Order: sequence, then C-alpha cells, then structure tokens
Amino acid sequence: MNLPDMNVTPEVVAFFDPASNTISYVVKDPDSRVCAVIDSVLDLDYAAGRIAFDGAEKIAAFVDQNGLSVEWLIETHMHADHLSAAPYLQRRLGGKIAVSEKITVVQETFAKVFNEGTEFERDGSQFDVLLKGGDTYRIGGMQAFAMLTPGHTPACMTHVMGNAAFVGDTLFMPDGGSARADFPGGDAGMLYDSIMRVLALPDEMRLFMCHDYGPGGRDIAWETTVLEQKRHNIHVGNGISRGDFVALREARDAQLSMPRLIIPSLQVNMRAGHLPADSNGDVVLKVPINKF
Repeated sequence: MNLPDMNVTPEVVAFFDPASNTISYVVKDPDSRVCAVIDSVLDLDYAAGRIAFDGAEKIAAFVDQNGLSVEWLIETHMHADHLSAAPYLQRRLGGKIAVSEKITVVQETFAKVFNEGTEFERDGSQFDVLLKGGDTYRIGGMQAFAMLTPGHTPACMTHVMGNAAFVGDTLFMPDGGSARADFPGGDAGMLYDSIMRVLALPDEMRLFMCHDYGPGGRDIAWETTVLEQKRHNIHVGNGISRGDFVALREARDAQLSMPRLIIPSLQVNMRAGHLPADSNGDVVLKVPINKF
C-alpha cells in the first residue's frame, strides 16, 4: 500500500444531494488553486423524464467563485442511485473523468442486462483515465493514490489525498455500517476485505462518505476517522470476523429493495455520465423486466 502523507491536509467542501442522499466533494490542493471533484450528481425527475443541473451548478459556482482549476472529475464507483454530472462539469470546468479500470467488468455485466448493441464499447473508453489499484496521480502539487476496494461493486475505489480518504460506498458513517453487496458483481466477503484495507490506514485518517441517511433521525454527516470506524462501526467495528460480517451483510441485503434510480443510473453511469441515445439522437432509457 502507498503510504499517505499525513502532513498534507487538503481543503474539502461537501455538497449534499437530498434526492439521493449523496455527498459530492470539491477537494483542493492546500498549496495551489487546483482541485478535484468527486462523485458529482445530475438531477433527474424520473417520472417526468427531465434532467437538470442545479446540483452540478452549485459545485461549478463554488469553483468559479474561488478561482479554482479542476484537474480531475473522479467517480469512486459506478453509482446505482444517481446519475453522474461529470460530463456536464467537464464541459463547464474542464478536468479528466477517472474511474477504476474494473469498470470494464461492470460494463460487460450491465451491457447484457440492458441488451446493449455492439456500438456500446465495453473497454472503459468513455472515461478519460482508468486507474489501477496503487496508481498515483497529482492534484496540483498534492499526491493522491487509488486503492482498489471492491465488494459493493467490482469497480469501487478509495481515493487517498494527504490525510483524507474518499471511500465511496465501501463504508457509511459508524452508525450506518456498510453498503450493500448484492448487486451483480458484488460480494460481501470482498467488501469486508476492502474495508479492512481502509481501516489499515492511519487511525487519524479522515474518511469521507459518499452517502448518509441520518440513522435515528440525526443530522446528515459525512466525515469520520479510521479510529472512529474501528471503535464504533455497527457492521465492522470491534474486530468482527469476516464470517460474521458476511452473514450480517447478506441477511441485511436480502431485506433491501432496489434503489429508486438504479435503472437510469446504471445506463448513464456505465457511459461515464453520458446520456444514451437512439438512432435519431434522442435520449432514451430502457427498462429491462425481471432483471434485478
């Protein structure tokens, strides 16, 4: 594992999307005006078939107002509960769209589910950069590295930037536990192994969540630490065994319904956030029957 420089403290600003309970981030190099945007959200009124850019514009306005330069648009994984706004922000602000190289595994899986034709490439070419586990990159002068943390999906990554790590759906806040592992390609045992890799980071490492649902009615939160997760996470804290976690996770997953926006989200996000179109160029979404 790459060792993070805990002396580097990136500036992190969060943007909460209440429709999907997603937290997006602008992460700024402390020594320059360069930043990355992580897990942006496109607004979708599914019933009306309308998209909007209100949430993305809040991020763009923040970038503009603070004179920042976007170098990266990072997807921690292929989200099943919201559409990515990365292409919109790329047109608006620049930057390279990056995801795990394992996106090809996810594309292959869901190309079959949605009966995509040969025109849909399954090689990740819709993204600008495909990252391998252990790859490093720079946000201005700040080094970052990508940890492969599959389990929720095969293409999940945790991005470590100085003393901050962005865990995607690998972990929730301590009172929320962990993310589901029952989507095609998910695996509860693999998720446990990935969580253990995250918890092997320094205790003081700041961890930033991709989702929060305010368990018990508490206020929405998104930042914790490795130490807090070790001590208090209701699914993996206090040294729970792999077998016990798998049993807990699989029992929990069996009770969960599919995310409300899973069908449009997968079709869009496997295309790096680009909207699928028919032969006339009209944006269309398919609804596969009895596939989930």
